Amino acid sequence: MPLCSGCGASLAWAGASARHYALFFSPTASFTQIAGIEALRGTQDVVDAMRAKFKKRRDVMVAGLNKIKGFSCRVPHGAFYVFPNITKTGWPSKKLADALLDDTGVAALSGTAFGNFGEGYLRFSVANSIENIEKALDRIDTWTKKNL
Repeated sequence: MPLCSGCGASLAWAGASARHYALFFSPTASFTQIAGIEALRGTQDVVDAMRAKFKKRRDVMVAGLNKIKGFSCRVPHGAFYVFPNITKTGWPSKKLADALLDDTGVAALSGTAFGNFGEGYLRFSVANSIENIEKALDRIDTWTKKNL
């Protein structure tokens, strides 16, 4: 690979460094910065309303999962995901996530997507309507009654 004269670094490294420099050190456009400042300074009513909706969705999902055989879910703080423990189902995380998607249409991410210590967990998003969350919970519950 060609080297930069004088410094000994490869040209590929130099090109990658230039791209990374632009990503990390180029400023955000000034109008975007101004919009961000105004959003933070302005009324937070919309933010408070959104936070309340996500809290309600989270609470519905956690309560519903805790009623399903083999699932145990703690209340998360600060995320719109829940991470229930599914070890009592007897199913590996990936296999259960795939079965729920294939058999019920409910999407879950295997805990192992976050590393080996994620085995025994699934991740569900609560970024949906309460109506759809309740439908998903019903489908999961019906599936577990047939398959566990």
